[in-house]
Amino acid sequence: MAKKLSIRDIASDLNVSKTTISFILNGKAKEKRISDNLVKRVLKYVQEKDYKPNQLAKSLSTGKTMIIGLMVEKISDYFFAQIAYHIEELAYQNGYKIIYCSTDNDPKKTRELINLFRDRHVDGYIITPPAGVEKEIQELLNDNLPVVLFDRYFPDVDTSYVVLDNYKASYDAVKYLAESGFKNIALVELNSDQTQMHDRKQGYLDALSASNLPVLVKRIPFSNDSEEMVKDLFKFIKKNKQLDAIFFATNYLAFSGIKAMNQLQLKTPDDIAIIAFDDHNVFDIYSPTVTAVAQPIDELARQSINVLLNQLDAKKSAKISQKIVVSANLIKRGSTSK
Repeated sequence: MAKKLSIRDIASDLNVSKTTISFILNGKAKEKRISDNLVKRVLKYVQEKDYKPNQLAKSLSTGKTMIIGLMVEKISDYFFAQIAYHIEELAYQNGYKIIYCSTDNDPKKTRELINLFRDRHVDGYIITPPAGVEKEIQELLNDNLPVVLFDRYFPDVDTSYVVLDNYKASYDAVKYLAESGFKNIALVELNSDQTQMHDRKQGYLDALSASNLPVLVKRIPFSNDSEEMVKDLFKFIKKNKQLDAIFFATNYLAFSGIKAMNQLQLKTPDDIAIIAFDDHNVFDIYSPTVTAVAQPIDELARQSINVLLNQLDAKKSAKISQKIVVSANLIKRGSTSK
């Protein structure tokens, strides 16, 4: 088997430092003010040696790897899986490849993944950030790296983001329950200080205040597995017998809530009506079907990749942060119809 060509080999053969070769191979020749003649010389050499000539040629001519790093909370989640699929498709149409991964809402893991993407010299980042990585996001921005936060953002970090109008979506959903005659509406949310959860809760609170109805909030630890969630919600629903409606802040909280209600032999909507935040394809085949706040996945994905592509466009030197807020749709189904 032929020996794989290394940076050391290239540097030795061309009598150029390894550092300079590394800068050139990683698309940083212009940034490091390396002469065009030397870049051409290295490019010619690696082409002759069959050292990934197509990828390198593109990287050397554009200063880009044509790779985008996509970091979501959990790729197995229906919403994030759909978003990743659409972003990957749109990126591919624009000549980019996607490397994606899950943060599991863990700041330590997120920092490690950001460093991994930095080592891979990805051109830009689309990140669903957990709390605690504000410093790392700011460092990316300080290094003039294109960053778009998705689904949530940091109020104290001036960066582009694409989010849903979580406040209005929650307000409209809870107001609909109140106008439908439900008087004791609970919110089941995650124990999280993320912006999207905060906005969903505030929409719930303001809708109840506008209708002069009592507040009842149940917080579920993010780390709980589905069985623990079901047990927790079983106790909560059993204890609060006055409940006639529940607004779940995520679809997987709704799944656990439905299981708990089934164990309690409660019927929807006769005993308790439900609305889930984030629609899911199974909600339309449940019996009864489940009313849900639907996030326009196509639009969110399109906006996210477009904002990042604008930052990646070398012709647009002014990198102004874009704050995109997308409206949701309330899909009314059987779980709220008396």
